[in-house]
Amino acid sequence: MAGPFLWLFGAIVQLIVIVLIVNAVISWLLAFEIVSRRNAFVAQIWDFTQRVTDPLLKPLRRIIPPIGGMDLSPIVLILGLLFLERLLYAVIPATWL
Repeated sequence: MAGPFLWLFGAIVQLIVIVLIVNAVISWLLAFEIVSRRNAFVAQIWDFTQRVTDPLLKPLRRIIPPIGGMDLSPIVLILGLLFLERLLYAVIPATWL
């Protein structure tokens, strides 16, 4: 019975990881002035990724300060989500799937 719920959790984790990566790439492109926020498409993607990732990253940013100007909180969040996903797969017996 837990199979569909584990699949849903895994899919959500994968989507969050993709949004975090897109957010990081866009922040680099904006920082190096390769793209501009005046571009409507870039602004929409930036706004969406910020709205999705900020509630997840703010608690981590309070704990983990930037090191050398680099924000490591997205990496910590990705590792934590993947660890939690693997832990759930290991803890829930295969007979429940």
